[in-house]
Amino acid sequence: MESADPYRIIKFPLSTEKSIRLMEAENKLIFEVDKKASKTEIKEAVEKMFKTTVEKVNTLITPQGKKRAYVKFGSETPAIDIATQMGLM
Repeated sequence: MESADPYRIIKFPLSTEKSIRLMEAENKLIFEVDKKASKTEIKEAVEKMFKTTVEKVNTLITPQGKKRAYVKFGSETPAIDIATQMGLM
């Protein structure tokens, strides 16, 4: 399996009330991702983009047909730091 371009897989982060709550309580960020991307590809793309470790990735297909990834970061990387880096905070 070849390493795909992380900017093709990760479209953009979501900045909603729920995502802010997850960021503070569970060290997670929510991203809109390519519908064909697997959890492994999403994990590798996030790790490559932000140079951090990802603990877990959960995905969800919305009723609108979009795919979201709930990305849990390792304890050494606060999600709020990554959100600040992206300009969400």
